[in-house]
Amino acid sequence: MTTLTLTPGTVTLADWRRIYEGARASLNTACHAAIERSAAAVHAILAKGEPVYGINTGFGKLAMVRIASEDLATLQRNIVLSHAAGTGAPMPVPVARLMMALKLASLAQGASGASMATIRMLEALLNKGLTPVVPCKGSVGASGDLAPLSHMTAAMIGVGAFFVEGKQVEAKAALAKAGLKPLTLGPKEGLALLNGTQFSTAYALAGLFEAETLFQSALITGALSTDAARGSDTPFDPRIHALRRHRGQIETATALRNLMAGSKIRASHLVGDERVQDPYCLRCQPQVMGAVLDLLRQAATTLETEANGVSDNPLIFADTGEALSGGNFHAEPVAFAADMIALALCEIGSLAERRIAMLVDPALSGLPAFLTPKPGLNSGFMIPQVTAAALVSENKQRAYPASVDSIPTSANQEDHVSMAAHGARRLLEMAENARGVVAIEYLAAVQGCDFHAPLTSSPPLEAARALLRAEVAHLEEDRHFHPDIEAATRLVANGDLLNAASFRLLPALTRETR
Repeated sequence: MTTLTLTPGTVTLADWRRIYEGARASLNTACHAAIERSAAAVHAILAKGEPVYGINTGFGKLAMVRIASEDLATLQRNIVLSHAAGTGAPMPVPVARLMMALKLASLAQGASGASMATIRMLEALLNKGLTPVVPCKGSVGASGDLAPLSHMTAAMIGVGAFFVEGKQVEAKAALAKAGLKPLTLGPKEGLALLNGTQFSTAYALAGLFEAETLFQSALITGALSTDAARGSDTPFDPRIHALRRHRGQIETATALRNLMAGSKIRASHLVGDERVQDPYCLRCQPQVMGAVLDLLRQAATTLETEANGVSDNPLIFADTGEALSGGNFHAEPVAFAADMIALALCEIGSLAERRIAMLVDPALSGLPAFLTPKPGLNSGFMIPQVTAAALVSENKQRAYPASVDSIPTSANQEDHVSMAAHGARRLLEMAENARGVVAIEYLAAVQGCDFHAPLTSSPPLEAARALLRAEVAHLEEDRHFHPDIEAATRLVANGDLLNAASFRLLPALTRETR
């Protein structure tokens, strides 16, 4: 298994993605000195005897309460236990591991007062396969993701549970088996661990990575649908898109041209085709999917910045010995990014569903009704299109912006919150819905191309067809359809479709995201 070396503040999206996909992570040892200076600064601040938020005071609305020196350790433990008040199903392990790595990189920048013992605990958990069981609901995205990060921290101090090899194990027992002892929190450390945007950012990054895969997959299925419907590649002419100047549109048109280059199906109707224009779901793919790409890239820029930042409070400035209270825990940038990704996922599915609807309609596609050789006796792709429509409509409802909502908390001390947590958390379910739509289009487009035999499509699209046909036979007569959808969904989800059609032909969020 790959182990990545993280240099806090400069981690790439590609590396965050590798952690999401299971890579281990450890810190660049060059950051240890800054961590130690920060922890020492906290002790120096305490020695002055002045009240400093989160170090020797209460929290939130109780910040005016001064805490005695002998109670400081209890203070940090209490904030973890009292704030571990989440509900709902546990976070998926890949997302929880990403959250832990984000927290590790944030604390390691030497602005949070965390000790090396805490840093080493996070590293050990990531590399020994111990993932805290964290309920996924309970954060409003300010003051940080308090409840979920408290559950993460509680496991570190021996309270709660870990996932170990897919099973939930009581925290103390899991730590002991891994050769670890429950962490004893020093001054400010409880607050540093549970304050921040890492829960929201982890979910948003996970949604971003899934959206990128879906975007690229939908370009392949869209090109297949264009060939199945004997559509034109003229709308992908680079001169059209150069005049509008949008980068995403230009790159998407280039990708569609490359995907269709050499198609004998396309060549068969270059002359004598009475149709003048294709439906928008084919013709406007560069404009719609290009806008999706631009939107995802904007979200990626925001999330890469957030992932490399420090978002707890107060922040420790070791060079001056100061603890400054601010509001970096407010996850508004993450909430906006999550809303953008939600819009993108919704449109990827929406356009793909329209192509499915076009393919099953003989008046639009020129193919047999519902893509079955014997319509009437067989229903063919009638209900898969209905399924795609249902998934798209569900995503439309979920795409409503979370960031425009706010509700005061903590007795109005925290009177404006971001709602980034559930704004980001919905993305994986939206991606699952969109993946189902793209998978159904994959099946329908390949079925449509089958009717043009012996004509073939382009080399990359023929590779995509062969991949599917190795697992799903041509639909000659009605059969149990669900296994076909499951098979196509797996090929989309695990990247096999991208690899078959050569993902290097496809635009990405950055040059390094895959």
